Amino acid sequence: MIATQQLGKDIGVARACRALDVPRTTFYRRLRPAVSTVPKACRSHPRKLSEEEQAEVKTLLYSEPMVDKSPYQVFAKLLDDGRYLCSIRSMYRILAKDHASRERRRQLRHPNYTKPELLATGPNQVWSWDITKLLGPKKWTYYHLYVILDIYSRYVVGWMLACREAQDLASRLIRETITRQRVQKNELTLHSDRGPSMRSNDVSQLLATLGVTKSHSRPHVSNDNPFSESQFKTLKYQPEFPDRFESLESALGFCRRFFEWYNEEHYHSGIELLTPSSLHHGRAASILGDRHRVLEAAYDRHPERFLRGRPKPKAIPKAVWINPPTNQSDDITQALDPKQATSSSTHHQPSYPAASCVPAELASVSLGDGKVSRLPAAQQAFEHRSDAGKIPGVWGLAPKTENQHDLNGQWFTN
Repeated sequence: MIATQQLGKDIGVARACRALDVPRTTFYRRLRPAVSTVPKACRSHPRKLSEEEQAEVKTLLYSEPMVDKSPYQVFAKLLDDGRYLCSIRSMYRILAKDHASRERRRQLRHPNYTKPELLATGPNQVWSWDITKLLGPKKWTYYHLYVILDIYSRYVVGWMLACREAQDLASRLIRETITRQRVQKNELTLHSDRGPSMRSNDVSQLLATLGVTKSHSRPHVSNDNPFSESQFKTLKYQPEFPDRFESLESALGFCRRFFEWYNEEHYHSGIELLTPSSLHHGRAASILGDRHRVLEAAYDRHPERFLRGRPKPKAIPKAVWINPPTNQSDDITQALDPKQATSSSTHHQPSYPAASCVPAELASVSLGDGKVSRLPAAQQAFEHRSDAGKIPGVWGLAPKTENQHDLNGQWFTN
């Protein structure tokens, strides 16, 4: 390297490197001063405070006059006193080492709610229910549709259309649906969101009496009740679904036609294109067997049209989850009871009607004087009621007219 440097003074560095067969980059690199081999993590930054200086700043921040002041206030106070110890950011770093720089005020902290993990291996094991609103004939008027769905078969086991959302109506629907399905104690889990009717005392006491396990979605989580939400989407995306219903009778007639079609004729993609009724009532095995024989015959005629080879028989759904666990095994039957995994999905009551409608609220209303007045049939429709007392989205109450009476939050027409 010394010879290259001396020769380079006479003929140039490039020629000297070529003559002596020395890479020019190596020559220049060796002329640089030696770099410290101490790891970067072990090297101290030249601007870093020493241990004594950090201890002095920490003692000052924890002192009685400064303990309730922020680093900004301490920094300004020190400058007014003619002192400078470090920057504001350095004070925050020193406090962060002791976890003393967090928010001092009491902050609202939401608890960690447990994710509901529900498993159904047959009918009448897990039901999901919810309430949706159907627009009425006038603005701010709605009909409330209560729907109870079996998540295994997607079968609507009970539904009800009413003019209001109330816990007594929900209790009546749940009680009558469980009675019709002949569900025994400690066999059913009822899942719902956290609506007022779902969390009401009447519903909770009823479920406890009937031996039904209650399950709720987590707050502010939109996918904990997917089966009911999907069913409502199927309802409202029907071609004949109107923008508004003219009366309670028209809404009730539409719901009867829809739920009969949904249970008996709708081929559901989530259950191997079976109808909910066929899976719920135990006819799925024979239907899938007939379909497989049709596909086998088609394959024998034209095997070239089946790119994946001979069609394989479809199996009845073994398990349906709400929020399946992340460490779930591929074969879900290994984690299940063998009796449940091999049992057939036979309905408790084969003669259960397809349109399982529970009647809406009664036509009799109390007028406050101890008498019961039965409204005429023509006045039972919701279009003859006035708007609700509270206008959604608007502060204040809706104005009353002369022919209206306020009866426990419900207004009726004389």
